[in-house]
Amino acid sequence: MAGSAAAGAADNSVGRYLLIGLCGSENPTRANFPFVWAVALREAGNEVRIELAGDATVLMRTAVSDSVTPVGWPPFREALAKVIELKVPIFV
Repeated sequence: MAGSAAAGAADNSVGRYLLIGLCGSENPTRANFPFVWAVALREAGNEVRIELAGDATVLMRTAVSDSVTPVGWPPFREALAKVIELKVPIFV
């Protein structure tokens, strides 16, 4: 019984996050946020997934993702590459 209680406590230490992106290339800084947050959360050991809807769906096109540059952040393609490297699921 004590072993199962310890296993349950370990499961609660991992956060589960759903990040929803609604902005696309028309607002590159806001479009970038779910991706950089996903990287930070995953690197901290949390379970993360990204869901894109509306204008954000165009970010999955290579031509768009390569051309988006958020203000004050590295190019969007770098955040996207890191999300893919960390195997964060992206639902469109």
